Amino acid sequence: MEILAFGVQADEKPLIEQAFRDHHEVRCLDVFLNQDTAPIAAGSEVVSSSVNADLGPRTLEVLAAGGTRMIAQRSTGFNNIDLRMAERLGMTVARVSYYSPYSVAEFAWALALAVNRRIVRASIRTRDFDFRLDGLMGRDLHGRTAGVLGTGKIGEAFARIAHGFGMRLLGWDVAENPACMELGMKYVSRDQLLAESDLVSLHVPLMPETHNLIDAGALKTMKDDAILVNSSRGGLIDTMALVAELREGRFTGVGLDVYEAEAGLFYLDKSLHAIEDDVLARLVTFPNVLVTSHQAYYTEDALRQIVDTTVKNVLDYKAGRRSENVLVPRA
Repeated sequence: MEILAFGVQADEKPLIEQAFRDHHEVRCLDVFLNQDTAPIAAGSEVVSSSVNADLGPRTLEVLAAGGTRMIAQRSTGFNNIDLRMAERLGMTVARVSYYSPYSVAEFAWALALAVNRRIVRASIRTRDFDFRLDGLMGRDLHGRTAGVLGTGKIGEAFARIAHGFGMRLLGWDVAENPACMELGMKYVSRDQLLAESDLVSLHVPLMPETHNLIDAGALKTMKDDAILVNSSRGGLIDTMALVAELREGRFTGVGLDVYEAEAGLFYLDKSLHAIEDDVLARLVTFPNVLVTSHQAYYTEDALRQIVDTTVKNVLDYKAGRRSENVLVPRA
């Protein structure tokens, strides 16, 4: 059986090919899976998708008509998949429920430190042999407050690093994490966390309940000199509201590894094209904003875990087994 893998990055391709070598043939494509590219999968029983795939009703219908019966998504998030439609079409859907939380937590901290200490601006200056320090002043994070929205495995890893910096910890989640409480984390309401935190980092999944969790009201609750980091999902932040606050000169820094309209942009080379997304174009012009292209997970360790789990999901599907990774079981 040949597996067709969509949206495969150059660094990812050899890992996927090696992992499947002793099990099934795999063909890797750099194009993303959507309703326009879905016909390519005709005749493929199993396809593997990336986080930026568009697996809405029409895409799923095209895949099902072409004979696809299983979708193995190479990510934890699955908000891009219409699970009800997949079930209606008799398609099995699986994801990677767990991979290295350190990859994302460490990158979130890289963003926080970069915007706090103006690293990007400093690097650009020194390339031009401008060695002034004007405008590069940051703040000690030791002794300040870190607010962690979402204290699962990634949020816990982020909190451990914050604890190492000597920061006070505030947390918000539907369930308290005992490991975070052992670090001294105090669980509070969302608004109290936002009002008291000098650094706010988002580590919750994107669901209807968390869509625009950081909306205009939440942003106004935050300190004027706070740092906001999002390495989870773009839809957690109302980007238009964020731009409005940035125009008012608020926030020491904002680090975004995700963007709510990133599909069709992230993972692609758009350097020779006019960017039609006015919100993103405006966002990247602010000197205190750093935007990266959904790369927090992108470490060798995390990718190996993602690929290995994807292989396991395919093998489980063929053997009729079910695991915690299955979102829609085999009919």
